[in-house]
Amino acid sequence: MSPVASQIFVNLPVKDLKASVDFFTALGFTFNPQFTDENATCMIIGENIYAMLLVEPFFEGFSKTPIPDPRKGHEVLIALQVESNAKVDELIAKALAAGGTAPRAAQDHGFMYSHGFDDLDGHVWEIFHMSQMPPAA
Repeated sequence: MSPVASQIFVNLPVKDLKASVDFFTALGFTFNPQFTDENATCMIIGENIYAMLLVEPFFEGFSKTPIPDPRKGHEVLIALQVESNAKVDELIAKALAAGGTAPRAAQDHGFMYSHGFDDLDGHVWEIFHMSQMPPAA
């Protein structure tokens, strides 16, 4: 069975594109200049995984509903799996140093270690390492 899609583009509204690019660059992300202008940029997360950071007025052109305030409620939580617990901690430290916030302490569930950060616009990024499958229910 072939997958339904071959790539994913998560579109996120941002208040200040340059500040967002600077923030995510500090975490080690890169951007595709072919899809970057004053309204948007394409952040490369992984193979075939991208986040389109769109300035709010441009983002509004794609939606008929108002942009919610992510600090008051969340429509999406972005979860990224990394290769180790140390990488989780490294990304969180970089996010905090770049101006992000950590809404909670790290969590160790035995089979999975996770921590998260809120970016400059309040979007939630969960970073996790899963060493094995969860226990059977």
